[in-house]
Amino acid sequence: MPHIVVEYSANIRERLDPPALVGRLHEAALATGVFPVGGTRTRAAEREHYRIADGHPDNGFVHVTMDIGAGRDLETRQRAARAVFDALVAHTRALFADAPLGLTLELRESDPQLSFKHNNLHDYVKARQAGRERP
Repeated sequence: MPHIVVEYSANIRERLDPPALVGRLHEAALATGVFPVGGTRTRAAEREHYRIADGHPDNGFVHVTMDIGAGRDLETRQRAARAVFDALVAHTRALFADAPLGLTLELRESDPQLSFKHNNLHDYVKARQAGRERP
C-alpha cells in the first residue's frame, strides 16, 4: 500500500489531465520513501453525477483517498499525506486560479485483521530492478 484513489468531477476533465495527475501523485507517494513500489497503486475515477456547494455547474472537485497499511506513526502519515496533497495542489494550480474548485485528501489506515492481500508485484519489481523480466 498505499492505494491512492482520485475522484474528480466530470466538468474539469479536460483541464485536469487525469493520466498526468495519476502519474504525479504516484511519484509523489513513492518519493516519500514511506511506501514500497510493489504495493503502490494509483487510479482515478471520473464522477458524472455530483452536486458541489451551491450547485453551480462550474464548481469542480478533486478528492483523493489514500488507504495505507497500519503501523506508521502520525508524523510519517502526515508527511506522506502532505507530499501527495502538495502534488495535487501543484498539478491543479492553473485550474484553481481560474475556476471554483475544492481539493481534498484523506488518509486512512487499513485494519490489518481486515485487509487481505495476494500480491506478486514486489517480486516482479525486484526482478526488473535486477535486469530480469520475471522473478
